[in-house]
Amino acid sequence: MSDTATRAPARLTRTIAAIGLAAAAVIAPFVSGWESGGKQHLVAYRDIVGVWTICDGDTANVKPGMVETPAGCEVRYDRQLTAHAKPVLACTPALKGHPNQLAAAISLAYNIGTNGYCGSTVARRFNAGDWPGACDAFLMWNKAGGRVVRGLTNRRRAERDLCRKDLP
Repeated sequence: MSDTATRAPARLTRTIAAIGLAAAAVIAPFVSGWESGGKQHLVAYRDIVGVWTICDGDTANVKPGMVETPAGCEVRYDRQLTAHAKPVLACTPALKGHPNQLAAAISLAYNIGTNGYCGSTVARRFNAGDWPGACDAFLMWNKAGGRVVRGLTNRRRAERDLCRKDLP
């Protein structure tokens, strides 16, 4: 069992309340695996575009030289998942009750921001009832700093695949 899988259940407290058990069980290990490769970064670092980041891709109030504990990372991760889930559900309410599509959407929002997600083609297509089209639109978000990044392309394919699973 991966380190991510063993950490995930402890992280679900607020996330479950925000999005429900089924989506939380999918999203917690999924995002963590992409954000940190299954390994928490306890020391702040600059991501691919120079944003200070810590733990599992958390950029909120991160400063150079910052150090976090594993328990602190779990609290930060749960807080961030919840902070991203609520706006995703608010701007794409049709996702409620569809754990795979919701988990994919939260993963995208976690990576591009909730404003980016809510203004995206992905959200517009979900809201229009074009579920397959929404899933395919994940692939549009594979750039950082204006250039295509292989890791983002791989993540978007995984999000699209998750989104396509059990489509309504």
